Amino acid sequence: MEIRPLAIEGAWEITPRQFPDGRGVFLESFRGDKLAEVVGHRPDIVQTNVSVSSRGTVRGVHYADVPPSQAKYVTALSGSFLDFVVDLRVGSRTYGQWDQVLLDTEARRAVYLSEGLGHAICALEDNSTVLYLCTATYNPEREHGVNPMDPALALAFPDGLEPTLSDKDRAAPSLRDAQEQGLLPAYEECVAFRRSLQ
Repeated sequence: MEIRPLAIEGAWEITPRQFPDGRGVFLESFRGDKLAEVVGHRPDIVQTNVSVSSRGTVRGVHYADVPPSQAKYVTALSGSFLDFVVDLRVGSRTYGQWDQVLLDTEARRAVYLSEGLGHAICALEDNSTVLYLCTATYNPEREHGVNPMDPALALAFPDGLEPTLSDKDRAAPSLRDAQEQGLLPAYEECVAFRRSLQ
């Protein structure tokens, strides 16, 4: 298993070793002990989510209040996605920036994003299925979003793909508005919370 840090501090790309034979393929899709070596603690997975999306579906940019927020380990079970990790932490040196990873059933990569980071996915094929391992249960009162079509973010969607958003994501504030409304997490609070988990 190869774990590579992304351009956004607190996020990693995980590429598993695959063992194909005449029957199919075997891989370890999640190793809490290996992840703990880079994260600084073993993620306590308490909820799993699965979403199935048609081509062009964009989900996000979602995040939750810190603490406890919600760290996520995300991988594709079928189809393919662009996975975006967005730094929404006010005071971070990469605030407002993002990195992306292709999640598919070829390389079978995963993304781990720490508490306080924003997350979005874009389905590249119909019936694409993504699995989320989450460190906190869903709490609608603490969940927020930033509009993924915000020009200030400029998420790079593929040419020729028409993004489809939920009404909630379409109505989400811009990054600037979310910051002005005091909705975004502070970088120092996110780092302090992660240290408390070690």
